[in-house]
Amino acid sequence: MTTPDATRPGHLLLDAEALYAELARGVRALLAPGTRLAGITSGGAWLAARLQRDLGLAEAPGVLSSSLHRDDFARRGLAASAQTQLPFDVNGADILLLDDVLYTGRTVRAVLNELFDYGRPARVRLAVLVDRGGRELPIAAEFAAARVALPASQSLALARTEAGAFHFDVKEA
Repeated sequence: MTTPDATRPGHLLLDAEALYAELARGVRALLAPGTRLAGITSGGAWLAARLQRDLGLAEAPGVLSSSLHRDDFARRGLAASAQTQLPFDVNGADILLLDDVLYTGRTVRAVLNELFDYGRPARVRLAVLVDRGGRELPIAAEFAAARVALPASQSLALARTEAGAFHFDVKEA
């Protein structure tokens, strides 16, 4: 899942496909009858869609956008990528929320606000591909395929090839 990056001494390369396989094992263990998947746009939505297919789940996953509830909405504006789509009733649902990278917790807070605009779930849990620490809010994942430390000056995001293979983009802020 993580290997030394020979091109940058002291850095690690994250194998997104290996971490996805670990996430699939963890999600399978968290599933109960009636659990609904919902992914945070965009990386979490990609994960939810692929997990739904790979785990043979009949129900389509939901997609949750954080854009309307972000505390930096005035600066960032409305994301054009994807809007919230929930093909299931949120009221009383057991929801497993998926995201690619958990960092400060602000996106998860915004998504929870968005989710509760649609109803009151019985339970919401969080599973992530990577937990990079650095929390600003008391939010924790029930399952993380990997935990890594990155400097605050770097951002980590899931990306995918045209064929659908996952990889990570690391950028300097």
